[in-house]
Amino acid sequence: MTLSDIPGATGSMYRLLADNLSARADKTALIDAQDAASYAALSSEVDRLAAWLADRGVTRGDRVIVSLRKSIGEVAAMFAAWKLGAVAVNVNVQWTGAQLAYVAEDCRASAAILDRGMVAGKTAVPLPESVRAVLVRGKPVEGTDTWADLPAGDAPEAVPGPGELAMIIYTSGSTGRPKGVMLSHANIRIGAAAVSEYLKLGEDDRLLSVLPYSFDAGLNQLTSMFWMGGSVVHQPVTMPAEVVRMAREHEVTGIAGVPPLWNMLVRYLDEVPTALPALARVTNTGGKIPPNILDLMPGIFPDVDIYLMYGLTEAFRSTYLPPERFAAKKGAMGQQIPYAQVFAIRPDGGVAGPGDEGELVHAGPLVSLGYWERPELTARKIRHCPALAPVTDGKPVVWSGDLVRLDDEGDMWFVSRMDDMIKTMGFRLSPTEVEDLLSQSGMVTDAIAFGVEDEARGQAVVASVTLVDGADAAALMAHCRKTMPHYMLPARLHTWPGAMPRTASGKLDRPAVIREAGN
Repeated sequence: MTLSDIPGATGSMYRLLADNLSARADKTALIDAQDAASYAALSSEVDRLAAWLADRGVTRGDRVIVSLRKSIGEVAAMFAAWKLGAVAVNVNVQWTGAQLAYVAEDCRASAAILDRGMVAGKTAVPLPESVRAVLVRGKPVEGTDTWADLPAGDAPEAVPGPGELAMIIYTSGSTGRPKGVMLSHANIRIGAAAVSEYLKLGEDDRLLSVLPYSFDAGLNQLTSMFWMGGSVVHQPVTMPAEVVRMAREHEVTGIAGVPPLWNMLVRYLDEVPTALPALARVTNTGGKIPPNILDLMPGIFPDVDIYLMYGLTEAFRSTYLPPERFAAKKGAMGQQIPYAQVFAIRPDGGVAGPGDEGELVHAGPLVSLGYWERPELTARKIRHCPALAPVTDGKPVVWSGDLVRLDDEGDMWFVSRMDDMIKTMGFRLSPTEVEDLLSQSGMVTDAIAFGVEDEARGQAVVASVTLVDGADAAALMAHCRKTMPHYMLPARLHTWPGAMPRTASGKLDRPAVIREAGN
């Protein structure tokens, strides 16, 4: 299959907006808490920003930092960069000034469009010399331009090729310096087309955007809606009551989340039942939802399609489980999405079949361009797979680092990160197995299991948990003794005070928890 055979693969990112103007100029594209913008109004704001960028010397291929709270302005800033053929580098506003400065220096950004606090707040850090121009939203800051003062404007539209760099998404850097994943125009557009196809999205859909645009799954909500000509409702706060209020008030048809969000949201709706009559689908990515929450979801979301999905930034989107198989396969990752090729490779190098475990690998047009200016790391992550050469034409594939199991129908089930497997008392143990049994107790909200070196066991199991109100560690350990085999039983139970830390994308910050609980 060539790019010309895939819908939308050969356009630019800017065209996701521009192609809606002829038929949907007056249709609502974006909704904020206190504002809304039609496709035409958004286009006018994009033109103002693109003119400013062009006047400051930004051209095709230059990197533009965008670090704004989730808003109409954030979307306009990214599309302004794309109109010029520049590269959008979205930095989550939860990151510190030092992290922002590091990203700007690492990608040698030419310009930055920021919330005022990023350059004038307590954690602000000077940006590198490569950043020739800074635009701030809010009160003026010396040495920067102010958004409110920008005149109406326009700039010529660049026409980048489908394989050219469109966006760099930086990882959270919880295990080291952040690294940037390079996504082409084709990567992102094909991802939008694929997800729109299997989620059965249409122009009448309204998706609630909770996940940040600096996270590939959050970005995909925006791009899939613009691909279909639908609408996006911004919800920057993850408080369950606010998520439910916005979903109901704006009659959203879809909500996408990660496991910690679904954990909070499902528990809230179980306690405070609220009808969401417009809701047609909910989707999960970024990890496995605890079994007790999965069990509650059909009752919490009656007549709503529940999609379980899997992806990794280096390949954008990979697998999904159709909603009609949810009841029979709660927790499964499913099979490859449209236009992708996804396999599991056994330790011996062969392609895994039913009953086998292997590392998930992803081939096809969604494979990213690799890591920004890190060719050695790219070569380790995206490399050839001899066993797949006949079906991938010898092109390199992304090696996910995730261990999966195939069932008799070819559906994949997540086992563990390969470097997280616990080797204890002669057994290879997935932390997910321990976490699932802890969650099924009904006594915990967050749970993370991991191994620590132990002279007698090889590794001992440690579990860090956030207990629900009224639960105690002794009762939880009693549950573990009843439900777990001896080798799985935690040698130590660490109770976390309050909600566990999250990454900027909303997932549990596993390395941070392990650093604290493992001491």
